[in-house]
Order: sequence, then structure tokens, then C-alpha cells
Amino acid sequence: MIYLASRGFTLLQLGILEGLFHVTSFLMEVPTGAVADLWGRKISRLLGRVFFLASLAIMFFSQEFFLQILGFVVCAIGYNLESGAGEALVYDSLLLDGRKDSYMVINGRKELVYQSAAIVAYLVGGYLAVRSYPLVFSISMGIALASLVSGLFFKEPYIEKTIYPEDHETKDSRVSLGKKIRTSMKLQAVESLKVVRRQPRIAFLIIFSELIFTIMTSLFFYLQNFWKGEGRNEFYIGGIFAIASLVAGLTSFRAQKIEKKIGERGVLIIMPLLLLICLWGIALTPWQAPFYIMTGVIEGLLIIAISDYINRLIPSQNRATILSFQSMTFSLFMLVCFPIIGWVGDTLSLKTAFIGMAVFVTIIYVLYLFLARSILTAPKNNKEPKSNTQSDQ
Repeated sequence: MIYLASRGFTLLQLGILEGLFHVTSFLMEVPTGAVADLWGRKISRLLGRVFFLASLAIMFFSQEFFLQILGFVVCAIGYNLESGAGEALVYDSLLLDGRKDSYMVINGRKELVYQSAAIVAYLVGGYLAVRSYPLVFSISMGIALASLVSGLFFKEPYIEKTIYPEDHETKDSRVSLGKKIRTSMKLQAVESLKVVRRQPRIAFLIIFSELIFTIMTSLFFYLQNFWKGEGRNEFYIGGIFAIASLVAGLTSFRAQKIEKKIGERGVLIIMPLLLLICLWGIALTPWQAPFYIMTGVIEGLLIIAISDYINRLIPSQNRATILSFQSMTFSLFMLVCFPIIGWVGDTLSLKTAFIGMAVFVTIIYVLYLFLARSILTAPKNNKEPKSNTQSDQ
């Protein structure tokens, strides 16, 4: 955000770019999720890294707004290819090893590693950004390339493919490859939607979590510009983000124990209330940094707990596609919210935009409490969905 603003792009333009990112993400989530379910999580993740590398290059070298649009579109597709595939790769690997119940612990460790890396990235990146943005982008491309190489060593978990009645259409040798691919993706998406309809709790958890992450992501981006306008440099901003990542990492590492103490109801009621408190603190007090750091608790716990709740309700053959529905929901929310916040920030002030966010979340939280009461008190289907993995055969 700061780099592009330094190149002369306005907050509204940045909001448009982020909005187009999420338009692309919204349109491509289900097709890319089907790619992971039909042709492999490993392939999907490797393709995602290639697209991400390309997006970094376009974003850095492009001077024109329309080329920046291309960079954001390519970045979104790369994000799509990895979003559901990565989580599905881990969960289905644990199913094959008979270690499904350890998913929350392992996911917590993964998140701790991620947040630890983020701490280093924010501090080093903030320090380098004050001196040389080309160096920041060069190191980022190098790390992305290293992750691409490491992905070559992934092992693809065996998933027995669902056989649909219409599958015979794609086996006809006279049918074009393009039509076979479109038919397979359509059938995969339709079957996955049926799973969600049978389990309305999945839809509730997806909407709940992605609305919270939309607010937190918007804060992450626009606080950068707010603090920069207040005279803070990139190293200060990176330091605040590093501390927030430390809090998120420690929380995620202890997520299973915290979740056991407060339960699912506690996670779904207390975490949005904590976000609401943080939003009002950011909007009305000069202590934006401490309140933003507190959001690390929300991120660290929700990423682990919600992932476990949702994955337990999804069969393996539909996992990546349904997790892509989750990312698609996030994209839809961001598509609506992010440009509006940028417009308010441009025309009035970012402080006013933060107040508007706090008012909006307050209203939503009141409505959410009424809906959550009926969802959380409804009979819960604890039966594990059938997962056609090699260990089940």
C-alpha cells in the first residue's frame, strides 16, 4: 500500500486495485478449488507460486495503472490456486496417517511458524523499505522462488474421485479437452454445493469467519496509510505488525487449549466482541497500535479453530472446492468493503472511515447474536463425513 501510494496512486485507486483483486478471486475461487480436487493439491500450489512470482514482477516494474490491474489479477489467481489446496493437502495427509484429531495442534504449529516468519519480514521489510524498495521486492521474489522449489517435494495424498452420473460425457473421445475440463469443474462445484446445503453450519462458519477477516484485513492495509500520514515510517509500521504477528503466533500455538476452555460457543461469541472493542479503540483513541496488536489474539485463535470446525464437516473429495467457497466469500466481502473504506478515507479521512467500520460492526454484531443463538443451539451433526482416502479402502 505504501509503495504504490509513493508511486502516485490515490487511496481510491488502491481501493479499486484491491477490489479488482477480489473480483478476480471471487470468479476464480471455485474453478481453482476444482483444479485442486480434480488434478491435485500439489499441482495447484505449485501453479499458485508461479502466478505469485509473476505478480510481484508486474507490480514492481509497471508504471501504468492498467498494468497494475494485471498484476493484481495475476496475484489473485495465484492466491486462489493456493488458498484451499494448502489446507486440504495438510488435512487429507493427516487423514491418511490416521492423525485427524491432531490437525488443530499441527495447524497451530504451522501458524506459529508463519507468524514467526512474518515478524522477521515486517521488521526487515520495514527497515529495507525506508532505504530501498527494489531490495524489498528482490528478496520477496527470492523467497517465493524458494517456496516453489520446496513445493516440488510435497507428496500428493490419494483421494478417490467421486463418480458422477454425467461422467460418461467426458469419457467420449470425440469431446474436446476444454469441454471435459468444464464439465468436470461444473460437476465438482455442484456436488460441493450439495454438501454445504446438507450442512448449513458450514455456511454459517464461513460467513462468520470471513466477515471478521475482511475487517481485520482492511485495518491491516489502511492503518499503513494512516500511520504514514501521521509521520510514522515503514520501520515503525513493520514493528507494530511484527508484535501483532507475535501475539497471533503465540495464540495459535495455544489455540487448541484455549478452544477447549471456552468451547465453540466462546470462540464464536467472544472473538467478534473483542474485534468490536478493538475497532472502537482504533477509531476513538490515539492508541491505534495497542488495539491493533490485540487483534492478533483474534487472528491466532480463529484461523486454527474455524479451520478445524469446517474441515470436520467436509468430505475429502470436496474439501478444496468448499474451502474455495470460503475464500470466495472473503473476496465478496472485500470487494464491497475495501473500495468504500478507501473512498471515505479519500473524501473525508481515514479516522472517519475507522469510525464507520466500528459502527457497521456494532450493528452486525447485534444481528449476529440473534442468528448465532439459533445456529449454536441447533442439533449438531458430529458424524465425520465420508472421506474417500486411501486409508478408508
